[in-house]
Amino acid sequence: MIEGLPRALVKLGHEVAVFLPRYRGVKTSSVVSPSMTIPQGTRLRFPAIANGSMHRGVRYFFLHDPFYFDREGIYGDKNREYPDNAERFTEFSRAAIELAKQIWLPDLFHCHDWQSAMVPVLLRSSYADDPVVRDIPVVFTIHNMGYHGVFPKEALDRAGIPAGVFHPGGIEYFGNVNFLKGGLIYSDYLTTVSRKYAREIQTSEFGFGLEGVIRTRSDRLVGILNGVDYSAWSPDRDTLIPMKYSAKDLSGKRVCKQALLEEFNLLKDDANRPVLGMVSRFADQKGFDLIAQIMPDLLHEDVLLAVLGTGDRKYEEMFRALASDFPGRVGAVIAYDNGLAHLVEAGADAFLMPSRYEPCGLNQIYSLRYGTVPVVRATGGLDDTIESFDLEHGTGTGFKFVEYSGAALLYAIRQALHQFTDEGVWKRIQLNGMAKDFSWNTPAAEYARLYEAARTVRNQNVVPTSN
Repeated sequence: MIEGLPRALVKLGHEVAVFLPRYRGVKTSSVVSPSMTIPQGTRLRFPAIANGSMHRGVRYFFLHDPFYFDREGIYGDKNREYPDNAERFTEFSRAAIELAKQIWLPDLFHCHDWQSAMVPVLLRSSYADDPVVRDIPVVFTIHNMGYHGVFPKEALDRAGIPAGVFHPGGIEYFGNVNFLKGGLIYSDYLTTVSRKYAREIQTSEFGFGLEGVIRTRSDRLVGILNGVDYSAWSPDRDTLIPMKYSAKDLSGKRVCKQALLEEFNLLKDDANRPVLGMVSRFADQKGFDLIAQIMPDLLHEDVLLAVLGTGDRKYEEMFRALASDFPGRVGAVIAYDNGLAHLVEAGADAFLMPSRYEPCGLNQIYSLRYGTVPVVRATGGLDDTIESFDLEHGTGTGFKFVEYSGAALLYAIRQALHQFTDEGVWKRIQLNGMAKDFSWNTPAAEYARLYEAARTVRNQNVVPTSN
């Protein structure tokens, strides 16, 4: 999102800068500010601001602090979350405000998830009397309500967060500090990445304990579906697949299917046998508990399975075992590989996304463009982007199930396999999906209108402040 949306906003005539931590391996072109003073409790830190290259009209700045960000992982190592994440990301948020004061003054901050949630908190507390930045509005986007950024109360002093915001109406959460809650309360507008998810996070099932906070701000909550970058994810442009193709000529998809069969060591004796693809993080949230439930029944179907991803060890081991026990029927690559991800999208006949919850999801949108029919659970962005196929009217782009159960998933897959036997029907579903446009153009225009609304709201001083 922080790549595609800024580019689309620039096309609409806006000036956009993106500010990120300089994580290990990030290359920058120059130093904009060699030393910026950031208070942290009784200490002062002096990180630098680096300048990235201008890319497609978007300017990039980076917080350069090797002590906090030149690490093996982004939020933690292989064993645990970093214990100083509160300090790390409070410094990042405060540096964003100082960047605005000293280098690049914006009309609005657009923050994402708990890692940047201290921007609105600090603006309405530590900077509440600062004439340069105090009236800058904030739009805060929730990508996943499952991640809060919760820390013990002692983190207030260590990170330099003013004590005045630690109360039930602020960032206090059962005696702890909750960064996400701060973003939800102190921002002018809230967005999330699909309309359905905006409704879901107001329920106990999907709110992860903050559904009450979300409901109190529901009049300032907007669901805007993420867009995708078709310059990278479209079969007529894709340089990572063995043969390009389009809705006008699908012959290249057959070539991609053969390449997929070879890459995943799947049976090649029958080119008409359906291939189900998955590219995902292996986790219960993504529906892999359902996949495990139905696997014995699924393998009784005349179908092949190509799986790419990493994640929970139990699922990695499950797919390794399945590939070993059912050679030619199940192919699994336990890795993150962008090239193979493109091949799965292009070569599979159908794509499985049985997520327990999915704020937006991108792979189902990629699948539509590649003529790879999605089979999804009707949740979040999956429900917003996939239309159930209607044989009578020839409408719809995929297959959906509602109940979170193995039986419901298996029924949806069998529906898809049944339609696959009719080449004409299947091509109609493919072409319906390939005609859909989920580029960033429409979401960017929606965000631009929301930014104007946030500026109006900020001028009315409706968001709570604390000193």
